[in-house]
Parts: sequence; structure tokens; C-alpha cells
Amino acid sequence: MAERKEITVKAAPRDGRGKNDARRARRNGQVPVTIYGGDGGAVSALAPLRELAAILRSDTGRNTIFTIDVEGVGLSEVMFVDRQIDPVRMRLIHADFKRLVKGEKIEATVPLRLVGEPIGVREQAGMLEQIIRNIEIRCEPREIPEALEVDVTNLAVHDVLHVSDIPVSVGVEILADPDTAIATVGIIKEEPVAVVAPVEGETPAEPEVIGKGKKEEEGEPEEGKKE
Repeated sequence: MAERKEITVKAAPRDGRGKNDARRARRNGQVPVTIYGGDGGAVSALAPLRELAAILRSDTGRNTIFTIDVEGVGLSEVMFVDRQIDPVRMRLIHADFKRLVKGEKIEATVPLRLVGEPIGVREQAGMLEQIIRNIEIRCEPREIPEALEVDVTNLAVHDVLHVSDIPVSVGVEILADPDTAIATVGIIKEEPVAVVAPVEGETPAEPEVIGKGKKEEEGEPEEGKKE
């Protein structure tokens, strides 16, 4: 697991309420956030949009562990648990953070990556199909992997990998049904080309020859003239 970068986001207490107050905050580059869980009560604050967007764009995304420092409240180690995105501008407009407690396991969603080229693709003209791209897990926050990787090198045509085939570290529990299929190699089927058979007794039409009629007309006398 890659070493995590320590991130601290400074935030201000949110005194106002309502949609108008939230709009003013967003115009100023701030996002309304709520912090809850752990030993403390719920805290409403305003955090910089640029810094939160950078966290969501990082490799660990919403599973990133960071510290939020709310003026007058103090420091809390948190993770995203929910977020709202403006469907038109595709910008973060609200977020909920959960305080992390040492030793407490949480649930998270991580990407599922297939590694290697299957023998069914390399030697049997098959096509790899990934059925599941994300997987639910439970573990301590700092044990959340960036992704779970599965080696598909030995996957032949018609072979299927299941959730039970995903290797995980000690302390990481996969919540999905072990029998759920995650990847397979199928055969690429070529569409047959339809051939139209000629009807018995029917003569195939000859292609039109452009200019044929003109040559025939050149040898004919003009109307009104006699040879």
C-alpha cells in the first residue's frame, strides 16, 4: 500500500443557514460541509472548494483520509461519507465527513483492477469482459487499499473469476457475495454475411452502360432527312 500524504483542510464555522447563505458561500469558493461521528457532535462548516475537489480527484478519491481544522472547534481526522454534485456545472455543492476513530472499521467502495493478459485472449481469440468494476469492503480507515487487483493471466475461454478469487490483505473483508462473477473470457462471434441466391429462371440484370445509346444514335439519320 502506498504511503498516504498528510492533508489538512482549514475551514470556518458556518453560522448562517438556508439556501441563500449556501449560494453566497459557493460564490466565494466555499462548500458547506457537515462533520459528525466519533466522540464529538455534528459541526457545520465552510471549506474551500478547490481543496476538496483536489482530494476527490486524487488516486484515493472519496476514500482519502485527511484532517479538517475548523476554526474555534479543532482538528478532526475525517473521510467523505456523502457528497452532492451540481448536475449542470458538475461541481461539489455539499459534503458530509465522518470522524475516524482508531480501531473502528468502516465500509468503503474501492475499484477492482484486472491485471495481465488472459491466455484466452492471447491464444484463443477470446475477449476479456469485466463484470464488476467496484467492490464493497470493510476495514480500518488506514487499511483501505487504492484498489483490489486480480491476476487474469491464466483465464482461458469460458473461465470465470468470482469474488472469492480476489486476494485481500489481513483485516480487509469483502462484503459482496463470494459467488458473484467479476470477470470472464468469451468468444468473439462474427456476424454471418447474408448471400442472396438468384431466383431460378431469372436473368441477372446487366449493368447500365453510360453513353451506349449515344453511339447508336450517331448512326441514325436525322429526322426529316433521307439517305
